Parts: sequence; C-alpha cells; structure tokens
Amino acid sequence: MLNAPHKTGLVFFPAFDWAIDPTHPEREERLLYTQDQVREEGVFDVPEIIEYKPEIVTPKDVQRAHFCVPDEQTVTTESHLISAGGAKAIANAVMLNEVKNGFALVRPPGHHSMRVTHGGRGFCHINIEAIMVEYIRSQFGVKRIAVIDTDCHHGDGSDDIFWHDPDVLFISLHQDGRTMYPGTGFPRDLGGPNAKGSNLNIPLPPGTSTEGYLYVIENCVLPVIAAFKPDLVVNSAGQDNHYTDPLTNMNFSAQGYARLTDMLNPDIAVLEGGYAIEGALPYVNLGIILAMAGIDYSGVVEPDYDPERLKQSESITDNIKRTCDQIMTYWGQRYEMREAAGEPGQIITRHREVFYDTDNIFDRQKEKIRVCRDCGGSFEVDSKATPGNHILGVHIPINACKACREQGYEFYDQADITKYQRIYLQDRTKDLYEVKQ
Repeated sequence: MLNAPHKTGLVFFPAFDWAIDPTHPEREERLLYTQDQVREEGVFDVPEIIEYKPEIVTPKDVQRAHFCVPDEQTVTTESHLISAGGAKAIANAVMLNEVKNGFALVRPPGHHSMRVTHGGRGFCHINIEAIMVEYIRSQFGVKRIAVIDTDCHHGDGSDDIFWHDPDVLFISLHQDGRTMYPGTGFPRDLGGPNAKGSNLNIPLPPGTSTEGYLYVIENCVLPVIAAFKPDLVVNSAGQDNHYTDPLTNMNFSAQGYARLTDMLNPDIAVLEGGYAIEGALPYVNLGIILAMAGIDYSGVVEPDYDPERLKQSESITDNIKRTCDQIMTYWGQRYEMREAAGEPGQIITRHREVFYDTDNIFDRQKEKIRVCRDCGGSFEVDSKATPGNHILGVHIPINACKACREQGYEFYDQADITKYQRIYLQDRTKDLYEVKQ
C-alpha cells in the first residue's frame, strides 16, 4: 500500500574527481544517468521533493565510527568526506523535521569499511552509514536504530562496526557469500556476546527474484523491526541485485525495489552498490525516490523488463523460506544466546583476518571484549596490517555502564606503546577520541 505523499529530501553527489580507474564499474556515471532520468521525469518540480547539498564530514565525525590508520587524511579523499557528508545532510534534514524521510544518492560507497580501516576494500574506505548513525546518536540522542542493508554484497563493514552493539539492529540481505565477495554473512553470524541476535545475516541463493526479496522483507525483516522498535530505520540501498547488474547473479527489478522501499518505509536511505549504469540505476533510483515520497511508482519499468523470464525456481523459494525460518528462530533466542555467551566481567577474545582487495593489505586482528548485561561492552582490537601499521584501538560504547567505562580505560592505560605505532581511544560516552604514538 502506497504511503501518502509527503516531503522527501534528496542529495546527489557523483564524485567527479574519484574513481578507482576510468573504466571501473564504481565511477561517476553511476549517478549521472540517474540525475538525467530524475530531471526528465520532472521529479525536482514536484513540491514534495526537496534537494539538499552535501556537507563535508569532519575528522571528528569519522572518528566516532572508525580507527583510521594512520589517520583520516591518509585513508580518505575529499570525495569520501563529501559522500559521508551527503548522508549527514539528509540526516539533519530528517532529524530537524524539514522532511519526513530522505535519500542520499552518493558515492564512493562505504558498507565494506570496518571499525579499523587501513585503506580501501570492496570500493570502500570509510563507512557512510556508520558515520551517519554515530552522528545522529551523538547530535540528537537517538538510542535505537535499525540498519537494513539490501545491497547484493554482504555489508561486512557495517556488520563489524555494529557487531557488539545491542542498540543497533543490523540486517543484511545479500547473495550467498559462498558465491560472491566478500564471502561472509551467514545465518550463524549473529553479533558479539553482548549483542547476539542484533546482527542478522540473510544469505540468498543466486537467481533470487523480486518474489524472494519481498518474501524476506515481509516474513523476516518487518517482524524483527516491529519487535526491536527502533527510533529510526536506515536502508543501505545497494542496487546491484538488479537482473542486469554485471557483478552479481540476482533477478530483482525496479518495481521490486520500489515495493521493498514502500514496505520497509525507511527514514533514511543511502546508496551503496549498483553497477548496471544505464539499464538499472536510473529506473531503480527513480522507483525508490517515488516510493519514499509516497508518489505512484507503478509506471517505473525497465525497457527490457520481462517478469516471466525473471521468475525464481521452486528450489530457490524453498531455500529462502528455510533461511527465514532459521533467522526467526535465532531472533527468538537472542536473549538466551547472550546469557550463554559468557559471565559478566569475563573477557572474550576473537581472532580475525581481513583482506583489503583494493589496496592489497592483509590485516590480522585480535579483539578482546568485556561481557556485560547492561551495555554493549568495551573492547580493544589489536590490528596488524601487512604492509602497514600495527595499532591498538580501544572502544567504549555510547551506552557504556560504569564497569565497562573503567574496563575501557584499563585497556587504554595498560597498553604498551612500544608494541604499537599508535594506540587509539574512542570513548563514545564523552564523544572523545585520543591517539597515543
């Protein structure tokens, strides 16, 4: 059912001066065709649509979400800061009630960028949505936020940043990691010991169509959101699950995207992937814009759209239903899983390896977190990049209890500076960021 018309904010930032190389799929033409289509359709003449200019995020904005190694200036370009600033501009417009909702059509994308970032991976250097979410939490005091990632690739960076946070529900719908980059995001990946079930990963088989995506939204995502009761819903609106996308193997359509947006009803959408520059993005983005504004989107159809050709097989349908059942079972067990994850005050260790495919960096990480029943828990992450720096990052969550604040400062104060090039402190309770070197 179409929402009633209302004011919707838009930001466009094509980033003319940033591309991995001139013929790479992630280049400025991704948004130029969309801008042309939106203008041709007269969208900017509709009184409900308000265009905003992107801001540029500050180092402090980035520091709420990341440990940039060695620093923000090295990891980012101005285009990355303006892309994140586009999402920040839309967040301000929504939070100040200038518009009901908003869509940041920006690049470069960000959802593969993790808490520790040594450079580029999956076309991402900094995480646009995470920076925006942490800005909203600090600036406007919003407590519970849901981030729904509908990009075809697993949002492993967002998954990592919100892994230990029970107040951020992160759900990623993506093509099965056994068939595509980054090879992660399976149903058993449910979040850290203090946030089990707040991270839900829903892998979908290649060939999933509009029918399959909307089934997951209706039977899994929406019931979980309703139970979580977020104050704000964010959609990482990747569009590379379109049937014409050159990098993926899905059969989603522009009508499907518009319907998904209508059902999800996000407060803020942020563009992520999508590389069918002419055949998909202009139609998909237009459908999303109209759906967000509560305007009829039934006429938005790709020239070669053939629903019969894009139908999914019965085996795919059965696979998706089984996965949704599994996810809903995990969701129902989230509190029991947190109780079973460890005793309060216990320190739990996690080892990880992260590969930066864009910059050819290999990162070995050792993470320690305090088990807590009252907050997300303070943690430290020892990150050793090859080539690159060996650093320690300490994170104190925004909702930290007294014991976890003390644990965070114990991690920071007792760290041996002779072992690391830099030691970072991210104290979200004070909106404080410090570096020792």
